[in-house]
Amino acid sequence: MDKLSVVIITHNEEKNIGRCLQSVQTIADEIVIVDSYSTDMTDKICGDFNVKFISHDFEGHIQQKNWARNQAKYNFILSLDADEVLSSELIDEIKQIKNIKKYDGYSFNRLTNYCGKWVRHTGWYPDTKLRLWDRTKGEWKGTNPHDRFKMQKNCTISHIKGDILHYSYHTIGQHLNQIVKFSEISAYENYKKGKKINMVLLLFRPLFIFFKKYFIKLGILDGYYGFVISMLTAYGIFQKDILLREMTKKKS
Repeated sequence: MDKLSVVIITHNEEKNIGRCLQSVQTIADEIVIVDSYSTDMTDKICGDFNVKFISHDFEGHIQQKNWARNQAKYNFILSLDADEVLSSELIDEIKQIKNIKKYDGYSFNRLTNYCGKWVRHTGWYPDTKLRLWDRTKGEWKGTNPHDRFKMQKNCTISHIKGDILHYSYHTIGQHLNQIVKFSEISAYENYKKGKKINMVLLLFRPLFIFFKKYFIKLGILDGYYGFVISMLTAYGIFQKDILLREMTKKKS
């Protein structure tokens, strides 16, 4: 049987971390928490569980997750965010994989709860994630704050049944605050790469994103919150693009 390390990064996750840790109790041989100096009750809640708790400066989502995976005892790793929970079906699948591991990595879908409603359209489901893997055969990549685990060439990956249950935003205001934060990070990362934005994209890209989310991705079937998510996603694109344009103008 393969030993499994569950790795989670945290910062002020007192509302979520207990639920997350409870869901992995029957599959984890080790739980590693890498915390960027939370000021709430995160560390105390983690103390109620058998975890390896490490404080580490946050240098970016990708950097933090790559550092965190290297703190684990075992090479077989399940990476979760603090606001995620394993469904019972996914727990059963992982138990079977621990007994007979046939692939280098495993992906599964993520189902998001937004303001108390499960979102099954709007481009939010199925939200396939590669979260169970051999750490010697890949690393976290992407552009902050959007990370993804990239496996080496010729690695084998299987998609399995069951969902990660993602308890995202409890209020629309919380979502808006996250948009502002992530837009600033994304704009700066694109600025460092030398990317630019013109007026045509600034005008039409948010409109296209709303149309895509609400109509093509059937956000209309998610009711009021489908509309809100579609609108805020478009606003997030506009926010990121206009910040990038301002950064570029200041440089010139």
